[in-house]
Amino acid sequence: MANNNATFSVLGSDVTIRGDVEASADLHVDGTVIGDLSCTSLVQGEASHIEGNIKAESARLSGKIKGTIAARELVILKSAKIEGDVSYETLTIEQGAAVDGRFSPNGLSGESRGAPAARVQAKEDDGSEPKLSLASN
Repeated sequence: MANNNATFSVLGSDVTIRGDVEASADLHVDGTVIGDLSCTSLVQGEASHIEGNIKAESARLSGKIKGTIAARELVILKSAKIEGDVSYETLTIEQGAAVDGRFSPNGLSGESRGAPAARVQAKEDDGSEPKLSLASN
């Protein structure tokens, strides 16, 4: 009766999960996840916290994350605070987002030992120029 591609799951702000989360559907996280997270599409709420690795086709992140992120299409909103390496195919970062980690595009065989990825800090500091600002067309 229901098509699995049209479903989504929500982890509310009052939910804490300790352990890995795998979802074949889209996932919206407002709570806390301590463990790895794998899903088709991830939307992270501003007050949420994820401590673990994230793997998704698309991800829209706005909370705190400590762990690696691998997403084909990645949007990092200004309220996001990320500690960890980020791999992507398309990337959008809002001014004010804080990312402490290495960025590497997926397109260059993820396991390759080619040129080292850049270490970047994207922060808004008291009106000064952002150190990294990317936008899609």
